[in-house]
Amino acid sequence: MPRNALIGIGGFPNAAMFEYVLSHARGRHVLVDHAASPQFEDLPGDLPGDLTHLSFYPWPPEDLRELALGHDVIFVCGGNTANMLAVWRAHGFDRILREAWDAGVVLAGWSAGMICWFEAGVTDSFGPQLEGMRDGLGFLPGSACPHYDGEERRRPVYTGLVAGGFPPGIALDDAAAARYDGAELKEVVASDPAARGYLVGPDGEAELPVRVL
Repeated sequence: MPRNALIGIGGFPNAAMFEYVLSHARGRHVLVDHAASPQFEDLPGDLPGDLTHLSFYPWPPEDLRELALGHDVIFVCGGNTANMLAVWRAHGFDRILREAWDAGVVLAGWSAGMICWFEAGVTDSFGPQLEGMRDGLGFLPGSACPHYDGEERRRPVYTGLVAGGFPPGIALDDAAAARYDGAELKEVVASDPAARGYLVGPDGEAELPVRVL
């Protein structure tokens, strides 16, 4: 298994996408992080793997580091990215995530759980108008944008930001995912044949090859 695998998913995952994440882990124990959506947004009931749910509310568990390092995958749900990052940093979970990644734990997630790993991203954390945020964890360089085909404002906002000097990066349709080994993009996969991924730079988009699961 490659070390430092990281998988970002553009939209809500299905069982096939979750199985893809597990295929790159050393085991099937998944810690599901809900810091971006503390109301515990429901995941599909047919997701594979042994899932343990993590909440930071009203406070994180005392064994937070051991809990994270004891799992094979840390999967981050969608929600408010800015709030999630603030909570993580307040409790030192940003440093724990980096330690887990360096130790071979697969990091993955959808929407907020996609863009948080990058230096920057397009987010609705501050309202439905969407904004560029340069406050990511920086495990991966550049920027990211989820929901590229699922929300009509995502594409024009992201391409406009990048054309105006925002860090270039990757955009994913809802049913697409990008896998990185370390900081290197290895492949884009999709659970729907119509889903796409794009590299977005100041001169526009370049469509990426996609492997259908």
